[in-house]
Amino acid sequence: MPTPPRLPEPRLAGVTFRPIGVIHSEHTSADATPIQPVYARDCLGRAEIFAEYADGLADIEGFSHLYLIYHLDRAEPPQLRVKPYLQDVEHGIFATRAPCRPNPIGLSLVRLLRRKGNILFLAGVDVLDGTPLLDLKPYAPRYDTVENPRGGWTEAVDESTARVRGRHGFGLPQPSGPTELADETIIHNAIQPK
Repeated sequence: MPTPPRLPEPRLAGVTFRPIGVIHSEHTSADATPIQPVYARDCLGRAEIFAEYADGLADIEGFSHLYLIYHLDRAEPPQLRVKPYLQDVEHGIFATRAPCRPNPIGLSLVRLLRRKGNILFLAGVDVLDGTPLLDLKPYAPRYDTVENPRGGWTEAVDESTARVRGRHGFGLPQPSGPTELADETIIHNAIQPK
């Protein structure tokens, strides 16, 4: 096997990111936080975008869903093989979404409920309160939908088991079908800044 080309020296230096905001949620313990947004549909939260980046939110209200890209600042040290929450079988870290990654970066697809200034009100939040937000990007069906996807080892986990393990100790099991959130007034009151 040929040796991969060496990167130019400047690229070998550390990479630095600055948060654009902070994610607020009801989750304070990793042990009681759903492990994916699909198992956190009823979990509400907010993304507070720092003032210097607020102008970048122009036109975001036209999108129903957003990708949150964040720093897993409370992740365990990196491991290259892990047993993910959904299965008691070891897999390579890059074949999972486990947080103990060489570069602890998280990705969640959440529902945008509304925007108020520099605050985005969200549903489906599976992120610990106070997590640094590195970036956000809109979900665009035209670009983000794939045909005939394969789910690897996750396809071997039945939906009932996935739902229970995916809730990861948070509240009651979620309904299996699509759910609509409660009246926006209730949502608004539930996630107001303290």
